[in-house]
Amino acid sequence: MKILVVDDDPDLLAVTSFALQQAGMLVVQANSFGTALKSFRDEHPDLAILDINLPGGSGYDLCKAMRRESGLPILMLTVRNEEADLVRALEMQADDYLTKPYSPRTLIARVNALLRRSGLKWATKTEAGSFRLDSAAMELRVGEVTYRVTPLESRLLQLLIANAGQPVVTQRLLTHIWGQRGGGDRQLLKQLVHRLRQKLGDHGIETVTHVGYRLRI
Repeated sequence: MKILVVDDDPDLLAVTSFALQQAGMLVVQANSFGTALKSFRDEHPDLAILDINLPGGSGYDLCKAMRRESGLPILMLTVRNEEADLVRALEMQADDYLTKPYSPRTLIARVNALLRRSGLKWATKTEAGSFRLDSAAMELRVGEVTYRVTPLESRLLQLLIANAGQPVVTQRLLTHIWGQRGGGDRQLLKQLVHRLRQKLGDHGIETVTHVGYRLRI
């Protein structure tokens, strides 16, 4: 399940993204109207979470633009709690509305409810080729062999499998694994990849020079 999270506050963007990642979801981040619209068109998310106040255009404008192209579920975020904001969000065909501050548990519950209403199934399993990752059970199956994986390994594999055969840039991996401000760096990522390579043997995580890593399938 891929979620687009749009917020111009880096701390809230990091917290929201991390909560979703901990729940086993892929997260695409954006911090402005322009970057959000590009990510929406490039990444084809299953659900979007939009802040109302954004550089370059409001969350309402972004919701309207997305709705012209897709029926994906949209959850609006705002620090305000006024009826006029709720009415406008619904007029822009948003599916739900959440006022800041909110707890991670409330956010995940709202996202799950939206996915259920939209007929989308939130799966903890990610597959490509002979790879099948179960992020709930912390198991990776490659062909007939099953490996136990750690939470960090699971998040790394989740993004690589979701983009199997394509390079994933280093910064995106760092953000997905450790969060926007989670303390991960390139050296830690190299160590994580090295441990996985030792565990998986010939099942390849390839280094793409000056870019990042790719899963060979």
